[in-house]
Amino acid sequence: MASSVGKELHVRETAQEVGDPTTSNPRVKPSPKSGNQKIPVPFSYIPSDDGTDENLLILIHGLGDTHVPFAKMGKQLKLPQTAVLALRAPEQIPFLYEEAYQWYTSFDPLGELITSSNPTPAIQLLDKVVTHLTTECKWPLNRIHWFGFAQGGSVVAEFGLWWWKEKQLLPARKALPSTAAGNTTTAEAPTTSFGSITTISGPLLSFPSSSTHSPTPVLAISRPRPSELAFSANDISAFKRGFRVVKEVKYENPSGGMPVGKAEWEPVMRFWSERLEKRVGDEAGLYEVLSGSL
Repeated sequence: MASSVGKELHVRETAQEVGDPTTSNPRVKPSPKSGNQKIPVPFSYIPSDDGTDENLLILIHGLGDTHVPFAKMGKQLKLPQTAVLALRAPEQIPFLYEEAYQWYTSFDPLGELITSSNPTPAIQLLDKVVTHLTTECKWPLNRIHWFGFAQGGSVVAEFGLWWWKEKQLLPARKALPSTAAGNTTTAEAPTTSFGSITTISGPLLSFPSSSTHSPTPVLAISRPRPSELAFSANDISAFKRGFRVVKEVKYENPSGGMPVGKAEWEPVMRFWSERLEKRVGDEAGLYEVLSGSL
């Protein structure tokens, strides 16, 4: 048996291989870029305060707003190891001479609010955004977290379901081999999707029918009645038909919109604290220990 006496230990930085998490998921992510096939709307991007971009919080404003106040809010949150991306909706609301935008057509030619809205334009836009973020900007899908208010909340919930079905579940099923009888074997659904979705008074616009629920956890917050920002029992039922984990929170104050003050932000911060990831130990790279004779 060889003795360890007379051996010298050396520490050397290892070469990072393709697929290594320190290269496929770098500590500092490339900043997103504008462009039709990148992010085709105005946005604000704020890297993490502590220099580690482990999570990305995407903020989606409500009807008649812009991304500017949401970017300011995201910067003030100072979530650890979390970058912030605030997006502006693509369409300016007609007949208004102010900075007021909508994620999809919300009013008819007479200026009346459309009750049966079609979020497809917003879904197509966010598809481009997420594709850019997960490829060129190196963000893992399960590190992307969504926060939307009112119409923005409906958009992120609908998009989360759409992505799960179209980009994850259906491709997994199509990849399965067919049997001689022409039937396919049972597909195992992907176990992860987006990191989380928080919707403030933004219900789903559809009623999910799939038997396989999205694994993205959802926090659904609303005001109590008689507020127009209250969720109905059907709204909560729809969330539970589409998502595996749904936490419902109802504020006590029927007035107001976005969360205000420590008490109303507390359930949001608690939800994030249970789901935001933390990177440890790779700031100086990976190392291997080598032995050599004296």
